[in-house]
Amino acid sequence: MKREETIDFNIKAAWHAIARMYNQQAIKYGGTMSVGFALLNIHSQEGTPATKIGPMMGLETRSLTRLLRSMEEKRLIYRESDKNDRRSVRIFLTKAGKKNKVKAKETVLRFNEAIRDEISEHKLNVFFEVVKDISKLIEKNEIYETVAR
Repeated sequence: MKREETIDFNIKAAWHAIARMYNQQAIKYGGTMSVGFALLNIHSQEGTPATKIGPMMGLETRSLTRLLRSMEEKRLIYRESDKNDRRSVRIFLTKAGKKNKVKAKETVLRFNEAIRDEISEHKLNVFFEVVKDISKLIEKNEIYETVAR
């Protein structure tokens, strides 16, 4: 089987193309795709617990720490102790962070509009169904177990 015929190659190639496109847009505003994604995952008024951001983005603690530090240095976010649980830290958007969040949201929405303009609803529904099925299959964690039997 050629690599172009494998499912994982096609998913990865598509994701890398999307990431490059988002990074090209983010650079215009002095950011990165990761920063934009983080901004989208921080609640604009209530802030978000720092411990919730990593799992939402699929980031390890060390990577999240670096990203948040970078965002703090760029004055996009600030940290505060949680009023209900002093052990917990909430991440809040600054005025600049909120402005950049709007840009990130516009970028994501524009991409989705462009895709929906070009690809039929039926094909997109099939795509979502297939991706969901692939995820379920992976979550079962039986792919390699059945081969070993």
